[in-house]
Amino acid sequence: MQTIDTDVTIIGAGPAGLCLARALSGTGLRITVLDREPEAALRAPAFDGREIGLTQRSVRFLQRLQLWNRLPADQAHPLRQARVFNGASHDALEIGPSDPGADPLGWLVPNHAIRAAAFECVAASPDVELLAGVRVAAVDTDAATARVRLDDGRVFASRLLVAADGRFSETRRALGIATRMHDFGRSMLVCRVTHERPHEDIAWEWFDHGHTLARLPLGRAAPEGRRSSIVLTLPGAQMRAVQALDDEAFATEIERRCDGRLGAVSEVGTRHVYPLVGAWATRFAATRVALVGDAAVGMHPVTAHGFNLGLLGVERLAGLLRNAAASGADPGASALLDRYDRGHRRATAPLHLATRGVVGLFTDDRPPARALRAGVLRASASFPPFRRLLAALLADRDPAGSRVTGRHDRTEQGDGRPRAADRW
Repeated sequence: MQTIDTDVTIIGAGPAGLCLARALSGTGLRITVLDREPEAALRAPAFDGREIGLTQRSVRFLQRLQLWNRLPADQAHPLRQARVFNGASHDALEIGPSDPGADPLGWLVPNHAIRAAAFECVAASPDVELLAGVRVAAVDTDAATARVRLDDGRVFASRLLVAADGRFSETRRALGIATRMHDFGRSMLVCRVTHERPHEDIAWEWFDHGHTLARLPLGRAAPEGRRSSIVLTLPGAQMRAVQALDDEAFATEIERRCDGRLGAVSEVGTRHVYPLVGAWATRFAATRVALVGDAAVGMHPVTAHGFNLGLLGVERLAGLLRNAAASGADPGASALLDRYDRGHRRATAPLHLATRGVVGLFTDDRPPARALRAGVLRASASFPPFRRLLAALLADRDPAGSRVTGRHDRTEQGDGRPRAADRW
């Protein structure tokens, strides 16, 4: 049995795991990333239909990682405003500025583009070793060491093990970390379509009776401003019926469910369906272990904040580990991991709980719930300070007022090195 010593072992080469590896590059720590997917699939991920809403803070973090500028120019679309509808009403709670020239709430980027850019970042980091196409057979930890045994017999011994293998994390389960899973009893279908009326860089979240529907504005390829990602949430039996439709019938179905607000729908892309299951780990850290991304908190997509919370955890953990490396401290020390656990739990619990409440209220079609949510939206829409607060929350704006104006905001000097203000 071959034992390989490293400082930090990360299981999972999804965006959270790769961003953490990149964030730790240059610290002097030996970083090893393990993933079961073959390297070709990590290097060029398949399109999976998901569009990720990134806040201003998340984009600044990705800039510091030099990931943002690796995205193709047409893969980052500004989200100027969000509107929330209830039932058949055309009145909406508007979140964000109405001025088209104002700073966007955030940016919409395809999940596969983020994954590809993160892989490029790690591939360009000589102090990060990525082993693709490997399978973990067992994990265990004690006060001194975390060990990961692969099915080929190799063992990676490190001072810290990071589980970044998703909301159904096998690593988390193998280590005995309990998780509160919540099955929302619905599935989410995502599909890109072209529509007659321009989206004006405005997202919709529409809680109609019997379904929830979102529209996410996409790039300005011709016809300009008329391409969007549709996110339809339905119970299982209804979703299967929608999945069975051909493209023409599906376009007609989306027109109907949107009550004609998109105009004619055409050019239906591939459809992708995902079960809606939330996850909340009872601990984000244990003996020589930390959880990041969906392995810690798996959010319902209604707030589009899932990956932002994942990046928040990566940023927090990376900061603690960089400080530890600079002082020669143990990266797996219990005090450090306790700080990460407490800090990330405080940062994520309010939004996680609020999301559960919003989903519960706005997907309940009983008459009292309908009346209550209509009243909530009316009250919210008539109270400008609340709308401004909600916009700041969704954008996750920096109190110092720094802004992100587009993917061409450079975080590097001409020689490719980070500017001084953007270094860790």
